[in-house]
Amino acid sequence: MNRFEGKNVLVTGAAQGIGRGIALCLAKEGANVVINDRANVEAAEEIVNTVRAAGREAVFWQADVSDPAAVDAMFDGVVDRFGRIDVVVSNAAASVREPIIEAKWENVLGTLEVTQFGVFHVCQKAAQQMVKQEPDTRSRGKIVIISSVQSEVAAEGAAAYNMAKAAINHFARTLAVELVEHRINVNVITPGWIDTPGERVFYTEEELQANGRLLPWGRLGTPDDIGKAAAFLASDDADYITGSILRVDGGYVVARSTVD
Repeated sequence: MNRFEGKNVLVTGAAQGIGRGIALCLAKEGANVVINDRANVEAAEEIVNTVRAAGREAVFWQADVSDPAAVDAMFDGVVDRFGRIDVVVSNAAASVREPIIEAKWENVLGTLEVTQFGVFHVCQKAAQQMVKQEPDTRSRGKIVIISSVQSEVAAEGAAAYNMAKAAINHFARTLAVELVEHRINVNVITPGWIDTPGERVFYTEEELQANGRLLPWGRLGTPDDIGKAAAFLASDDADYITGSILRVDGGYVVARSTVD
């Protein structure tokens, strides 16, 4: 399928992990892709080269989504380059794992600035741009927000991240209500335990594989699993879906709630 032929897509936090999986899935279906990341320059440029080798346009835009001025400059630059933005995937996140009673405020605030406020900045700017655009086929644009099952499950040691993810879920519903008259779709994906480089900060390879086998689906999720879900929500196939939260977790939350 080439559901995104000629479409321009911006993915934040796209140098590795889930963001990388989403960017590559959309490019595979024809999208021109803007790879945003704050620091992983080498990894981001590798994705850009991969997408270009496949015959699609790709650029890397280094920006910190917690900085509204940097987000403004990024969107202005992308629009200057491509003329319009058809899909924005707000994926960038940060987390420092600490028990609440030991948490340092600078770590809490750093998590919120990227994981919650960064989503606000990116989606606000996306909405401002999309409402000015003429509808392309069925909509003026698609916004997909990457949240987490930790918006529902109280994972220990991640209070700031948990509450940020819960907050962006309700933010997305609010944005969907405000943008429906403009025919801009806003939806959320809540990934479960996904096999990403970030997980290797906290677990060994053996621990990850062992834990994956304990999950209901028998494995950890992959960035490609999330990429395919994002491609669906960003496509015309999801034209009649807005304000929804799609859980992609291999049955983790359902199984947990049954046990609880």
